[in-house]
Amino acid sequence: MSFQQGISGLNAAARNLEVIGNNIANANTVGAKESRVEFADVYANAALHQITSSPGMGVQIAAVTQQFGQGSIRATENPRDMAINGPGFFCVAQPGQADKAYTRNGQFQLDNQSYLTTNSGMRLQGYAVDPSTGKGSGVLGDIQLSSRGIAPQVTTTAALGINLDARTTAPAASMPAFSLTDSSSYTSSTSMTVYDQQGNEHVLSTYYRRTATDNQWDVYAALDGNAVPAVAAGGSQLPAGRLAFQANGSVDLTQSGSLDATGTLTAGDVTLNLPYPTSTLPVPPSTSTTTSPVALSFKDATQFGTAFGVTDVTQNGYGPGQLTGFSVDASGIVQARYSNGRTLAAAQVALADFRNEQGLIPVGNNLWRATTASGSPAVSAPGTGNLGSLQGGALEDSNIDLTGQLVDMISAQRAYQANAQTIKTQDQMLSTLVNLR
Repeated sequence: MSFQQGISGLNAAARNLEVIGNNIANANTVGAKESRVEFADVYANAALHQITSSPGMGVQIAAVTQQFGQGSIRATENPRDMAINGPGFFCVAQPGQADKAYTRNGQFQLDNQSYLTTNSGMRLQGYAVDPSTGKGSGVLGDIQLSSRGIAPQVTTTAALGINLDARTTAPAASMPAFSLTDSSSYTSSTSMTVYDQQGNEHVLSTYYRRTATDNQWDVYAALDGNAVPAVAAGGSQLPAGRLAFQANGSVDLTQSGSLDATGTLTAGDVTLNLPYPTSTLPVPPSTSTTTSPVALSFKDATQFGTAFGVTDVTQNGYGPGQLTGFSVDASGIVQARYSNGRTLAAAQVALADFRNEQGLIPVGNNLWRATTASGSPAVSAPGTGNLGSLQGGALEDSNIDLTGQLVDMISAQRAYQANAQTIKTQDQMLSTLVNLR
């Protein structure tokens, strides 16, 4: 026995206690990963023919590795918090720098320029969203969430899913001509909201009157109570379109569509040229109008032997909206919510994966850097390849088992005491040898 084995054991046990202490200190650190000391024995190789009988020279620290197991995910009240469920790391970078760092800590904030940043000011990386597809694409860059509102969109298409009562009888000769103000001149009606070029709301009403032709209905329209198309002085309102149904009650699109002033049918959608006022001031609104076409689809209309009903109303217009909040879905798409009810994709968060996670080097502030041992990062959208999914409004806790660490600390303390005892024993042996007479 020599002092060397005991000293190496003391050093290894002390290092183990340091790592355990660091784990305990970071038990509540979001995204922190447990570290583990890995030991290796030491043997002298000078006398190869005696290596099997060598007692060994002690112990050494082979590595301090981090265990990248999944931590538990807990919900928070902050919509900017994000948790990774599965493999992957958030990519972050200092403003203006290409060098990236990686983290599992999803505590992000909005800075004064609306960038998503870590607590240390590093910006979260992601992709811009293609408005036509709603998916992220392009070059990886800083995620900036605009705080501006969105402009209105005029209604250009709309769709009505209705059922017209097949039990309705053909109009009698005594039935009055259609009139907006006479409910006996039509069978049923419904209304929907549409938007003009300035985002002002208007009410588009449609009225349905059965014709003498079997399975055929005329469609009349009004905007804010005014006939569309407008009625000439002393004239009667003309139908804007016609709906024809097959024997099974489904709409016959080849015989349905718009009607012009001569009664000529143009098959397809019922196209209405809506006369929006050019200004809402003064009160009452200006009589000057600007025309905007709306294609009204009745492809889901039916004629069954049941009461009139509306099953679906859609239109593509909306008024102006102010930003009210954000949310993140499982694929990393950051959805911006607006006061007009619209939800638009603002950006997509990117995640990075590494062939060898153990090769990453921790640099503090919950960050890791890539090394040659880790390999280059494979960056993509969450949920693709080997990457996990995102959960918005949640955080990943550390994967450190506090109870296990306390037990390991007791074992490490015992190991330290035992190695100290070997040194004490060696000292007693030398003292006995020196005191021989």
